[in-house]
Amino acid sequence: MKSMTGYAKHQCVIGDKKIIIEIKTLNSKQMDTNVRLPFSYRDKDLEIRSMLNQLERGKIDFILTEEDSSIASAAQLNHQLLQFRYEEVKSLAESMAVDYSQSDIFTNLLRQQDLWVTTQSNEMPDNDWQTLREAIQQAINQVDDFRTHEGNILLDDFVKHIDLIEQFSLQIPQYESERIDTARERLRKYIADFNIKDVDENRFEQELIYYLEKLDITEEKVRLKKHIEYFRSTMNSSDCSGKKLGFIVQEIGREINTTGSKANHVEIQKLVVQMKDELEKIKEQLGNIL
Repeated sequence: MKSMTGYAKHQCVIGDKKIIIEIKTLNSKQMDTNVRLPFSYRDKDLEIRSMLNQLERGKIDFILTEEDSSIASAAQLNHQLLQFRYEEVKSLAESMAVDYSQSDIFTNLLRQQDLWVTTQSNEMPDNDWQTLREAIQQAINQVDDFRTHEGNILLDDFVKHIDLIEQFSLQIPQYESERIDTARERLRKYIADFNIKDVDENRFEQELIYYLEKLDITEEKVRLKKHIEYFRSTMNSSDCSGKKLGFIVQEIGREINTTGSKANHVEIQKLVVQMKDELEKIKEQLGNIL
């Protein structure tokens, strides 16, 4: 079992550059990938997204940044373009009567990447790309390990709650014979209240059996037991998925609800409420399962 929550931060050095790779993942119904790259790495966007597909599902934020020790020699400032844009912004601010700081305009303009003319080729050599691919793969593996760790924590939590649901369900039979006696006494009270005489005991027992058949929860108990077993086996299987567990939880909830509607007994109703409470705790965490 794996959680969709994960995190990794990995570094590598390529030439004069230190590359920092950061991956964050959160729960999401679909694959939602956001890749943030420096301009010079844009041509690798599709390949990086293809690698991130290993994470299968979730909201994935991939951030790649670089620290270049040779930036002064690697790029030159386009002075003419900078001056042109500076004058344009300054003129616009004056015409709109906007308060401005010349240093702020200048600083913000310097951050525009297209003002810097690189003297290096934008094409990444194959051996550099291979180094970067390996670093990205290591970060992805770290995220996967993180997800597995988080999944094991959730697994322990699910085990606790499903065990409690089973324990509560096993307490139901002790009240079932009391349900029959209560139903019999209720029917006899109705007969007495309406002053009905000469009651046919055979007919009375037949009606009582018919009434109890409508309240019988034997099938619900059997199906609930099977669903709990299926939930456990799915949790521990290699192909466990949050969606599959979600479907099983729906079936467990259906049997618990039907038991509650047929219970007709205050102690059974209390057990049903407790089972529902534990099931809700499972549902709250299922959205985090891959």
